[in-house]
Amino acid sequence: MRLIPLEHPIPPGVDHERFRLRILTVDDLIKDYEAVMSSAERLRERFPYWGWPDPGMTIKDDLIDLGWHQKEAMLRRSFNYAVMAPDESRLLGCVYVDPPDKQGADADVFLWVRADEEDGDLEQVLEAEVRRWIAAEWPFEEVRWPGRDISWEEWDALPDS
Repeated sequence: MRLIPLEHPIPPGVDHERFRLRILTVDDLIKDYEAVMSSAERLRERFPYWGWPDPGMTIKDDLIDLGWHQKEAMLRRSFNYAVMAPDESRLLGCVYVDPPDKQGADADVFLWVRADEEDGDLEQVLEAEVRRWIAAEWPFEEVRWPGRDISWEEWDALPDS
């Protein structure tokens, strides 16, 4: 099932002075793998119900994941965006716009920044910009932010979609 209708354009992302937000593709494999694996412990803490990334995740596993995400975007089922440095030299994190697993929202949005960026304000700047972008560019009435506006425990207790 599509998350957004065919007549609604897929939002291209955001160009910000601190980052560039764009669709994640298989071409991002090396940068994505490095960012994910260098932040693996933090990601497992931040997304407790995902079990991701698996401690034994290989670069081949990541390639399969990226191919899946890219295809899902083409089919308009879910959207994964890379948060890139403005010059594209480094993947700084990701934003996920997903169909809700739980009742009560049109979409669930998740984001993260790599562990070596957590001491600055990048995550707060990114979240503020993504909230603005979601409200302006996406066709959703109700967006849920698990782990941010609702705790993971509260989210998990909601009825399944």
